[in-house]
Amino acid sequence: MKRDRLAPRLLGRRVPLPLVAWLAAVWVTLWGDLTAGNVLGGLVTGLVVTWLLPLPILDPGIRVWPLALVRFLLWFAWDMVISTARVVFWVAHPGPPPTRIVRVPLRTSSEAMTVLVMIAVSTVPGSLVVEAYRRELVVHVLGVTGDVTTKIRAEVAGLESRIVRAFGTRRDREELE
Repeated sequence: MKRDRLAPRLLGRRVPLPLVAWLAAVWVTLWGDLTAGNVLGGLVTGLVVTWLLPLPILDPGIRVWPLALVRFLLWFAWDMVISTARVVFWVAHPGPPPTRIVRVPLRTSSEAMTVLVMIAVSTVPGSLVVEAYRRELVVHVLGVTGDVTTKIRAEVAGLESRIVRAFGTRRDREELE
C-alpha cells in the first residue's frame, strides 16, 4: 500500500514521487533561483522525465541486519588495526617482506556479497584482490607467515560469514549455512 502512495499512476505508468521531487530539486539548483516558476518547472520536468523514461525496479540483494552490522564493524576495525601494525612492521623490517598469492574459494553465490567481500579484503592493509571469479578470489597478501594459504582462507571465510550476516538476504544467509 505504501508503495502505491509513493508511485501513483499517471496515464497508465507509475511515477515515483521521491524521484520527481529529487529531479525538481536538481532543476531548481541548476537554475540557481528558488522561485515558484522554477519549482513548478522542475516538478513538470520531473514528471515528464520519469513518465517517458521509467526506471526498472531493482533489488540490489542487500539487507542490513543491525546487530550483525555492529559485530562486523567492530571486527573490521580491529582487523584494520592489526593489519596496519603488520604492514608497518614489515615496512620497517630489513629485507623483503613475505608476500603470497592465494586462491580463496567463496561459499556465497550472490554477486552483491562477493563484491562486498572483495571491497573489505582490498580495504584491509596488506591484502588485495587480484582477480575474482564466480565463487573464487585470488588474493595477494603481505606480511603473513606460516601456513599462509590456510590462514588467508580462514580469514576470508570468516569475513564472508560476517558480511553475509550483516548484509545478506535470508537466502544468502541460508546458503552460507
